Amino acid sequence: MRLSLSFAALLTATALSSMAFAQTDPGFDPARLSEHIRILSDDSYEGRGIATPAEAKTVKYLSEQYAAAGFQPGGDLQPDGSRLWTQGVTLNRFAVTNLEAGLKVGDWTLPLAQGEQIVASTRLPNPSGHVMLTNAPLVFVGYGITAPERNWNDFKGMDLKGKILVVLINDADFEDASLDTFNGKAMTYYGRWTYKYEEAARQGAAGVLIVHEDAPASYGWATVRNSWTQPQFDIERADPSAARVPMEAWIQRDIAVQLFQHAGLDFEALKRQARSRDFQPVELPGAAFSGMFDLDQTSIQSHNVVARLEGTTHPDETLLYTAHWDHIGIGQPDANGDAIFNGAVDNASGTAGLLELARVYAAAPRTQRSIVMLSFTAEESGLLGSEYYAANPLYPLATTVGGFNMDSANVYGRTTAMSVIGAGQSDFDERITAAAAAQGRVIEPDANTQAGYYFRSDHFPLAKQGVPMAYAESGGDFRDEPIAARIAARDEYTDRRYHQADDEWSAEWDYGGQIEDLSVYYSIGRALADSRDWPQWKPASEFGPARAKSADQRE
Repeated sequence: MRLSLSFAALLTATALSSMAFAQTDPGFDPARLSEHIRILSDDSYEGRGIATPAEAKTVKYLSEQYAAAGFQPGGDLQPDGSRLWTQGVTLNRFAVTNLEAGLKVGDWTLPLAQGEQIVASTRLPNPSGHVMLTNAPLVFVGYGITAPERNWNDFKGMDLKGKILVVLINDADFEDASLDTFNGKAMTYYGRWTYKYEEAARQGAAGVLIVHEDAPASYGWATVRNSWTQPQFDIERADPSAARVPMEAWIQRDIAVQLFQHAGLDFEALKRQARSRDFQPVELPGAAFSGMFDLDQTSIQSHNVVARLEGTTHPDETLLYTAHWDHIGIGQPDANGDAIFNGAVDNASGTAGLLELARVYAAAPRTQRSIVMLSFTAEESGLLGSEYYAANPLYPLATTVGGFNMDSANVYGRTTAMSVIGAGQSDFDERITAAAAAQGRVIEPDANTQAGYYFRSDHFPLAKQGVPMAYAESGGDFRDEPIAARIAARDEYTDRRYHQADDEWSAEWDYGGQIEDLSVYYSIGRALADSRDWPQWKPASEFGPARAKSADQRE
C-alpha cells in the first residue's frame, strides 16, 4: 500500500535538497537506499520474522551486499581461522496456544480473550508444556520498582510468591514530572515493560498484568497485541527463573478499572498514591486471576550478520555500526486482509543505512581501526540479538571504541536538527553537535523522553556493558517544501503504520534527511577510526562504572 497522501512535489524537492548537502555527503546514494528497503520489505521476505525461511533469505541478501560493498565476514570464528558472515544466536522460542483466562471478584467474573482484553505469554521454560494459574491472588504494586539509589521500593517487603502483580507502565514522574524522582518526564529503565517483568521474577511472583495506557506506554493497544500474540523469544539463561515469571501479560486499562471497582478500590486514586515513596502494595480483596495455556517450546538458532573492514594499524580496536534486520513477520490480517508486517521503515531503512555505510567506507582509504557492521536479529523480541552479542562479543568490548545505532531512519526529507536520544550520557553529544553544525543543523534533546526510546533499541545492551553508543536521528522542522505533506506522512506512519502491516516501501520517499544523518555518523566514525581517541561517558552516566573496569586495556 502506498502512502495515502500525494507527494508529487516531493521528488523535485529531493533533487534540489541533494545539492545542499553535497559538500558534506561522502557519496551516499538515495537510489541504493531505496532499493535495499524495497527488497527487504517486499512481501517475498514475509516480514523478516526470525527463525523462519525469511531469515535465511534476509541473511543471504545482507551477506551478499556486504561482500559486494567490499567488507569481509566478521562473524563466528571457524577452526581454520576463517570467519562466517553470521554469529549464531541461540534463542528459546515460546508460542502460546489455547489461552483461557479470567478475573473473578466474589460472584463477578470476566473472561479475557487473547489479543482483546489481555495478551499473555511467557519466556520461562516449562517442561510440561502447559502453564496453569488457578485463583491466584492479585496485588497492585504501583509501578513495580525497586530503586535503592532513589530511596524507592514499591514492594515494602510483602511476600509476593505465587501472586499476580498488577503494575503500571512507565514510572511515577510520567504523571507528575515535578516530582523529579525518576528524572522528570524522561523515562528511566524502571519504566520499561522489560524491567517490570524482570523485577517481578526477583520478587518471586507467579505473573504480571501490566496495565496498558496509550500515553505512558507511548503506543496503542494494537502495538501490544501485534507484538505479544506472536511467539516470544529469549536468550538461553543459566537460571531462567531469576529473570522470568510463569506469565507475562498486559491488560487494557478499562479492564483494570472494572477489576478495581469490583474489588471496592478506585484505580485512579491508587494510581495517584503510587507516585509516592510511601506507597504500600495493595491486595485486591477477594480478587483472583485464573489462566491456562499450552506452550510450544523450541530452541532455535537465529543469526546476527557481521561484516568487518580490518583496520591498518590498530585492527584489534573496533568501531561499531548497528541496526536490526528483523521485524514481526506474518501476523493477524488487518482490515485489508494484509497479514505481512513488511517493516520498511522499521527497520529495513536502518539496515539499508548499514549497507550504504559499508559501501562508502570500503570505497575510501582504509581506516586505522577496524569497522564492524552488526545487523542484529531479534530486536523485536526484546533486543535479544544485541543482548547476545553484548554477552558473547566477537570483538572485545574493552577495545570497542564505541558506535552508532540506527533504528527507523528518516524517509521524509531534510530537517533543521538532530535529536540525540539519551542526551547527556556521553561525549558523543558534542561530537554530533559539531558534525551537524557543519550541515547547518542544530542539536535538540530527545523530544519524547517519556517514551524511553534510549532503552528500546539495540545500542542499549552494549551501553549496559560500558560501550559508548550514540543513538541520534533527524529532529526539528523539515527544511524543504512541501512541509505540510512531509509532516502528515511522518505522523501517519506513527499513527497508522508503526508495527502494522502498512509499514511498506514507497517510491515517493525522500532520503535527503537519512543521508544527512548517515553523513554525521560517517564523519564522526571516520575521525574516531583514524585516531587514538576514546569516547567517554559523562560523570553522571550510570554506564560509566562498567567502562571504567576495563580502562587499563585501552591505550
